[in-house]
Order: sequence, then C-alpha cells, then structure tokens
Amino acid sequence: MQAPGQEIRSLMVEAAEAGAQLVQFPEGAVAYPSKHVMAAGPAGELVPADWSRAAWDVLREEAESITALAGELGVWTVFGSIHPITPPNRPHNSLYIVSDHGQLVARYDKRFLSHTEVSFLYSPGHQPLVIEVDGIRFGFALCIEANFPEIFAEYERLDVDCVLLSVMVDDAPRARVAQAYGTLYNYWIGYAIPAQFSATAPSGIVAPSGRWLARCPANGHPALAIADIDLDSQDEDINMAVRCARP
Repeated sequence: MQAPGQEIRSLMVEAAEAGAQLVQFPEGAVAYPSKHVMAAGPAGELVPADWSRAAWDVLREEAESITALAGELGVWTVFGSIHPITPPNRPHNSLYIVSDHGQLVARYDKRFLSHTEVSFLYSPGHQPLVIEVDGIRFGFALCIEANFPEIFAEYERLDVDCVLLSVMVDDAPRARVAQAYGTLYNYWIGYAIPAQFSATAPSGIVAPSGRWLARCPANGHPALAIADIDLDSQDEDINMAVRCARP
C-alpha cells in the first residue's frame, strides 16, 4: 500500500505542475487485494474474506497523506481504495473524493458488484454521487458498473457534465463501452486504469461526442492524460453533442 501511495503522490505533483485542477486514479489505486488472497479457503475454494488481516492503519495513513498533499497542491483528487465499515459488515469498494483544500468531501461506494465481490468480499453502496468542481458536475462509477447502462443514464438525468469511471481490469471492450457512453449521453468520460493494463486499453478522457481527447501511452508505465473540460467548447463535435444532441 505504501508503494502505490507514493506513486499516486508523484503523479499528483506532476498533474499540478501541468495545471490540472482534478486528477483521477483507478479503482483500488491504494489497495485492491486479489480474491485469491483475501477469500481463499484451504483447498483454494472461495470463502468469505477475513478482513481482520488487512493493514487498516497503513491504508488510513496513505489515504491521509494523499489527502494532505491534495490541499498543498490545490488539486482535486479522486482515488480508489477500500473503506471499512462496522464489523461484521464487509467493507465498501470506494472512490474517495478529496477537495483542493485537502478535505475528504465525499465517497462513492460501488453499487453493482460482481458475483465474487458481493458473495465474499464487499458490501454494495446504494447511492449515485454528484460533485461540482468549478462549475462542472462530476458523477462516479467503478469498473464492472460500466456493464450497467442504467447507472450512466441516471447520471445523464442528474445533469452531470462528466462521469469519472475508474476500473481495475485488463479489458479493451470496457474502454469501448466507456467511449460509447460519451456518445450516447453526451458528456465527458474520465477512464482510469492501472498502468500495467495500458497495452490493452490505456487511460484517457472521452469527449461528449465519443472522441478520445487524450490517452496515456500504451507502454505499461504510469502516466497522465490531460484534457480541458470546456462547457463552452466550440469544437464542432462537442458543440453538436452538448448543445444539440443532448437537449
């Protein structure tokens, strides 16, 4: 957990130096333990995870360090982690949203879980989340939730300008689905994956028209994709999507 925490902070500094106002990281950016580690029985079968094994103190220290740095840099930061709730309830798989003043302002808990997640690992969340940053409305989703269009239709009804979709999977079709939501619902999409999966489908930002505005290199190394979310953009395809198709 300390190594990814340091990598996150390094990229936060790089984002601030590039003039970014918000930086998004993948699902489980600080910690995403394998089901074969957390929920493995004696014979290799899946069993309910024993979360008492987790180093919650280290996880909290890393989250607090990221939060403090966000305030120092003046950059909104969205990162995936595991959020403990009262035992014997299983933790949430979450996105933390930290303001540019270094305050944890919200948490999105993954609502749609895989069969393994809901059976052995996590508790589901129940609510969408919308946060406004500098006049831009953001919604949030995690990984397998890309397979559920109702989540993205809901965010369109909630009048978001951008959905930040953070994933932890090596899956090119998921990136295509994310791109399609930009086309269908005429909002921006932030798509964040771990660097080790970038050769398949690197992280990037999708315009409301469905066009990729920026993407990370597909070389397996940590990197940033940077783009402007301009609600008054005069780019022909964005203008058509935002002011003609969406209404």
